Amino acid sequence: MSDYTEEEQVALIKEWWQRNGKPLLAGGALALVIVFAWQTWQKHQTTQMHNSSVLYQQLLEAVLVPSAQVDQQQVAQLLTEIKKVNADNAYAQYARLLVAKVAVDNNQLADAALALNEVLAKPANDTLAELARQRLARVLLAQEQAEQALALLDAKVLPAFAATREELRGDALVILDRPAEAKAAYQQAKQALSPEAAAGNLLMKLDNLSDKDA
Repeated sequence: MSDYTEEEQVALIKEWWQRNGKPLLAGGALALVIVFAWQTWQKHQTTQMHNSSVLYQQLLEAVLVPSAQVDQQQVAQLLTEIKKVNADNAYAQYARLLVAKVAVDNNQLADAALALNEVLAKPANDTLAELARQRLARVLLAQEQAEQALALLDAKVLPAFAATREELRGDALVILDRPAEAKAAYQQAKQALSPEAAAGNLLMKLDNLSDKDA
């Protein structure tokens, strides 16, 4: 049996509601807002990724044709559309790498450097950062900016990219007429590869430096 009369129980309920009802309602409303916002954000992210994927596929089709058939205006427009969807996701950054390739194919090195610097400024992941770094170094070497390329290649490297990074460092050092350092870089590149992979241009570069030492 309750110690309270029915009227007293009603009065206690009213008092409790006055004290706690509004905060509970506010908390419940806030929870609903959070859930709705999360679902909306997830839907937005999914839509962004889908739209980016479709545009990136169109860009691939526009770029992966013989160089003479590439429509640069179409390529630039597709990149603009991808950046409008999301300028920083991986699709947008891989798109910039493709645009840089087209620019290099057309000897537009400044445009290529601009696209690659945009990736390096805010890379979506470490792999994209390294791809952009090494491609930008090649562009800088083509622009006869070997010192800048060498400085760019001093950053920490992912193990999977160590061989190509060291080979690029060697190329920059050859241009700067620092043959001993270049040879050491080429040897490090060779050591980072399997015996089967350490062939071709890399060995030729090492042989050329060895011939100069003789």
